[in-house]
This record gives sequence, structure tokens and C-alpha cells, in this order.
Amino acid sequence: MFTQYKNLPDNSRVWIYQADRPFTAKETEFITTKAVDFINQWTRHGDDLKGSFTIKYNQFLILAVDESFNNVSGCSIDSSVRFMQELEKELQVDLMNKMNVTFKDNNNINLVKLSDFQEFAKTQKITAQTVVFNNMVNTKLDLENNWEVTADKSWHKRFLV
Repeated sequence: MFTQYKNLPDNSRVWIYQADRPFTAKETEFITTKAVDFINQWTRHGDDLKGSFTIKYNQFLILAVDESFNNVSGCSIDSSVRFMQELEKELQVDLMNKMNVTFKDNNNINLVKLSDFQEFAKTQKITAQTVVFNNMVNTKLDLENNWEVTADKSWHKRFLV
């Protein structure tokens, strides 16, 4: 059951999918239609899930579920992954590569391979104050407060000099 993202409680569970390139306006419309359709039929063992999504920076697709309404199950998570894989195919975009890392350079969003990120950290092109995207956050509240943070406040800090 689709609900507006802003109406989900702060403890709603989130999954962040980062694209390897920005979405076009047409793709964003396509994703919106497909995501609403998916969420409206998304269930856990036959019970409706109350969910939503948001797109940030035209490059991050965030799926969310209000687990105070119904918890997700392994099967419902699997169906969301299949949904993302279908989007990948239809849009020719990579949404699931966990070896890509994103960070900001002024207002530009950069996506690089983890190995390149490590090299940038070694050469101090990336520092403790570089804004990174911590896609490991689990809740809507975490997304709002701990997703877009400086590298020293994220798992990225392990690579800093």
C-alpha cells in the first residue's frame, strides 16, 4: 500500500539504491510510476506493506517500509530486489553495485569504484571533511541525519589517512 514518503514514521526501514549515473526526467517519471505500482502490490505473506520511495539527487532511489504497520519478510525483501533488477534492465542502469562509492565535490556527486575511493583517500583528494553518502543507514531518521555526512562520521573513515 503506497503512502507518501513524508508520511512514513522516522523508524521506517529504508534501502538505498545508488545509480551509476543520474536519472533523466523521463526515467524519473518511469521509476515513479513503476515504484507506486510495485508498492501497491508489495506484501508480506499476503499482508499489505505500507511503503514508499523517494529519489534524491536524481541518482539515489530509496525504498521505505513502515514496519510498525507490518514487518517485511525475506520474501518481501526478495521481491523488492527483483523489482530493482527489473528497473536496472529497463533503464540500462546499475543500481545494485555495492562496490561503488559516492561523495560530493562541491555540489557535484561523484561515483567511483571503492578501489579508486581508497586511492583518493591515500592521496588526500578525499579527506575527513569530504561529504560522502552512507548508504548503510537503515531508517528514515538515519537517512535524514546520517546519510549525507563527512567521511570521518561514516564507515568511509577507515580509508582516511
